[in-house]
Amino acid sequence: MAVTKTKQKNKELASLLTAASCALIGGLATNANAGNNSWDVDAAFLLYSETDSRVSAAEPVISATKNYDEETKLNIKIAADTLTGASPNGATPSDQIQTFTSPSGNGTYTAEANQQPLDDTFKDTRLALSANWSAPLSRDWAYGVGGYFSKEYDYQSLGVNGSLSRYFNQKNTTLTMGLNLSNDTLNPVGGVPTTLFQVPENTNNNEFSQRQDSDSKSLVDTVFGITQVINRKTIMQFNYGLSTSSGYLTDPYKIVSVIDDTAGANYGGNFQSNGRNLYLYENRPDSRLKQSLYWQTKYQLDNNDILDLSYRYMFDDWGINSHTIDAKYRFRFDKQYLEPQLRWYTQSKADFYHRYLNASGYTNNEFASADYRLGDLDTYTIGLKYGYQFADDTEFYTRVSLYHQESSGDQGYGKLTKQDLYPSLDAVILMIGYKF
Repeated sequence: MAVTKTKQKNKELASLLTAASCALIGGLATNANAGNNSWDVDAAFLLYSETDSRVSAAEPVISATKNYDEETKLNIKIAADTLTGASPNGATPSDQIQTFTSPSGNGTYTAEANQQPLDDTFKDTRLALSANWSAPLSRDWAYGVGGYFSKEYDYQSLGVNGSLSRYFNQKNTTLTMGLNLSNDTLNPVGGVPTTLFQVPENTNNNEFSQRQDSDSKSLVDTVFGITQVINRKTIMQFNYGLSTSSGYLTDPYKIVSVIDDTAGANYGGNFQSNGRNLYLYENRPDSRLKQSLYWQTKYQLDNNDILDLSYRYMFDDWGINSHTIDAKYRFRFDKQYLEPQLRWYTQSKADFYHRYLNASGYTNNEFASADYRLGDLDTYTIGLKYGYQFADDTEFYTRVSLYHQESSGDQGYGKLTKQDLYPSLDAVILMIGYKF
């Protein structure tokens, strides 16, 4: 039997949901009260649900901005999300039933024959707090400082950030530099696996005593940007981002299947070690350098409709390259608007991504991960946002988005060729909010 987490969650999904909720909220627009020592409040609720009873999430977000004047503001944000459902553990499907034991040893879950192994005990709750202050230094300079804290059952993140902006050309040109520093601490159930070692059959195995209780990672993100007002209807932005992370970057709950590549009846099936299937804990490098280029243009048409186009290119030293194209068009109808969205994302796999490892050579790998988020994939999002602005400048808005993901890669050999190694994923995202 293999071991995975009873209360596993997807950290990147939690981060994605937070980013998505912030993007969907779209920030606090300056209204008639701005600059009058007023508060602008934006309250939203986000629901995320994957098909086939996979991950579901619910996230309320409240963002409040104190406007001291047109350029001096204090923003406070609080978000909480709950994730439940079933998440892939990284193992390949098999023509045999597979059984996995939780790190606590108090339960098991199984993957039926020819089905993707999913941990159906996936569950967690996260609370996040942040505060940001922005103000002018002089007529041509402005700054911002902030900090944030988030806490989960087995994960904690603490960070600070700052930015400095310089205005030119009567504030039609803005140069900005931003810096974010964070430190995350992991306390996974069962401890921290640090190498590609075999998953124990149960939690009483001596291998668990070799684990660390916790580990940490640090992140440094910088961004250099220029925003240019082209004319009274067009604004354009270019950013260069540089991100470095170091420390424990592995997902402690993901595993990799070892497949039998020797001739025989079990060719392409799970490799047997001491009479049981052999799975290894994944292991990733302890550092990562990411770079990105970002372009965005907003154009207001003569009828006041708004076209918003953006493109992002990212590459890192793990071998991943990605492209993101996002297009929005806002139709304005007096106090109402409709905003359809189309988004496409594609990425290449990491150098150490393996859907499985071969029995004849798995010991030669220092790093390996079967996490689909590190593989070749394409995602497509289509969404529609509706908003209504009341006479008192308050606003109700809602957005529905349909998300589709497709993965690809090595189709395997022998018995593996009959398995769906790269199942697609569909999800629905619903967001409802109110600004006042």
